[in-house]
Amino acid sequence: MDHPPLRPRACLRFRGSTGPVRESLAPARPPPYTPPTFDNRSATIDNAPVFTGIIHKTATVTAVAPIPAGRRLTLTAPAADHVLGESIAVNGVCLTVAAILPDRTLAFDVIPETLDKTNLGALAPGEAVHVERSLRVGDPVDGHFVQGHVDGTAPLVHHTATGHEWRLRLRAPAHLAKYLVPKGSVAIDGVSLTLAAVDDDHFEVALIPTTLQLTLLGKKQAGYRFNLECDQTAKTIISYLERIQPQADHPS
Repeated sequence: MDHPPLRPRACLRFRGSTGPVRESLAPARPPPYTPPTFDNRSATIDNAPVFTGIIHKTATVTAVAPIPAGRRLTLTAPAADHVLGESIAVNGVCLTVAAILPDRTLAFDVIPETLDKTNLGALAPGEAVHVERSLRVGDPVDGHFVQGHVDGTAPLVHHTATGHEWRLRLRAPAHLAKYLVPKGSVAIDGVSLTLAAVDDDHFEVALIPTTLQLTLLGKKQAGYRFNLECDQTAKTIISYLERIQPQADHPS
C-alpha cells in the first residue's frame, strides 16, 4: 500500500509554553522572494562589450601621437563619469580608455592592425568622431547589436538629397559584399542603419533627419572611407554555410 509523501513541518514553541517543543502540521514557509537586481555592468556577447549603433554624441580629436604599440588617440570626453578601462566605440571601433588626462580628455592606444583596417589612422587633431559607450544591462537596444569589430572600410561613391530623403551610396570591399542583404543591418562609422538597396558590391543607406542632425554622415564628401561592420548574424550564417558546403558537395 502506497503512502502519501510526508509534508515538511515546522517546529514551533507556543507562546507561554514551558513544556517540550510541539510540532505544527503546517508546511514550512519558504523564504520571502527577493527579485533580482542589476547593476551598471556592461552587457556582453561572448564576454566582449557590445554597442547598439545609436549615436547621440560626437567627440573632437585633441591629439594624435605615435607610441611603440601603434598610435595614441586623445579625444574630448563625451561624459563626466568615464573610468579607466572602459570600452567606447570611436567611429564604430571598440577601443579601451587607456588614460584619463588631467584636462579630462580620454586617451586610447590603437594598434597597427586597427589603424590599417579602419579610418582611425587618418584622423587628425580637430576632427570630430562618433562616440558610443558600451551597452549596459537595462539599456534599450534601439539599433542592432554592434560589436565594434570593423570589417573594413567602404568609400562614399556619392550622396543624393531629395525632398523626401537623403541617401548615401557606398562601395564595399569585394569580400564583404556577400554579407550585405537588402533590408538588413549595417554599421557605418558606428551608426546602425538599414540597407535600402544592394547592387553587387555597392549599397545604399537612407538617412532620416534625426540621423543627419545627430551624426556626421551627411557631412562627408565623395571618397571618404567609412568604417564598415557587417551584421553579425549574416556573417555567422554565411560563414557556417560556406564551411559545410564542401561536405554537401562531396558527401562521405
